[in-house]
Amino acid sequence: MSATYPDVKHIYQNHTLDTTRWERFTPRSDDIVIATPYKSGTTWMQMIVMNLIFQDFQVRPLWEYSYWLDSRFMPLDDVIAALDQQPHRRFIKTHLPLDGLPYHPQVKYIVVGRDARDVFMSLWNHHSNFTKELHSFINTLPGRIGHPFPRCPEEIRDFWQQWMTVGWFEWETEGYPYWSNLHHVQSWWDYQHLPNLLFVHFNDLLADLPAEIQRIADFLDIALSPETLATISAAVSFENAKQNAEQLLPGAEQTWKGGATTFINKGTNGRWREILTDDDLRLYETTAARELTPDCRRWLENGRP
Repeated sequence: MSATYPDVKHIYQNHTLDTTRWERFTPRSDDIVIATPYKSGTTWMQMIVMNLIFQDFQVRPLWEYSYWLDSRFMPLDDVIAALDQQPHRRFIKTHLPLDGLPYHPQVKYIVVGRDARDVFMSLWNHHSNFTKELHSFINTLPGRIGHPFPRCPEEIRDFWQQWMTVGWFEWETEGYPYWSNLHHVQSWWDYQHLPNLLFVHFNDLLADLPAEIQRIADFLDIALSPETLATISAAVSFENAKQNAEQLLPGAEQTWKGGATTFINKGTNGRWREILTDDDLRLYETTAARELTPDCRRWLENGRP
């Protein structure tokens, strides 16, 4: 690739991720990749794109339609076979930074961002509610690279300290015990000039969901009538997602205490203001200043003007 296009610089392999799985991926000309660090609106965007593709407003199990290719949790042969057999327009999930993901000019990439402090609050709910069975599954799955996936600290601010100051990979400085959050977003933001990348912010989805769905549909070259837009907007609302959580994420009780309704938790922002201290926020300021360019930071904290 020339300097205009991204190239793979790092191999991400740990308890959850494996970059090399993408080497088996053969893109189609109409593929969609939904790219998020984590806890930034991944499931929400999968729901939006699924409804844009099918437009029949059925509640479908996301994990059977939108595969997380870089996850080690499902045998790669099974994932590739399932993707090859999908007759509809495919929408694949990734949690990889762009410096670890093979780039394809014919693929449409939707990058979802959220203020890191809001990501953290959602991640705490996610991480602290993992079942013992999930930890055992992750750590005994053959082929794991690196240290075992650790249990969650007892105190939320201990988790913040780790997450803000320690990286899992040697080229990262934040994100432990997962992978980077801020570096991840910056890796995509550096290539915002590419016409096949669309940046969508969690705040903007909250502020004007129909307008953002229309923007996503335009990017994907999907025609929408006003009536269909209104129906999709209602179908992917947080209230509907919470109500249909078990259908969207069947089997989630094996992963989280409380199952799918724990995973689809609050859908709100700003809860960090009641939790993080001035010292905690100084850690954020230091890390954000190091990892993000000023324009990326403005977008990540606020969304579109």
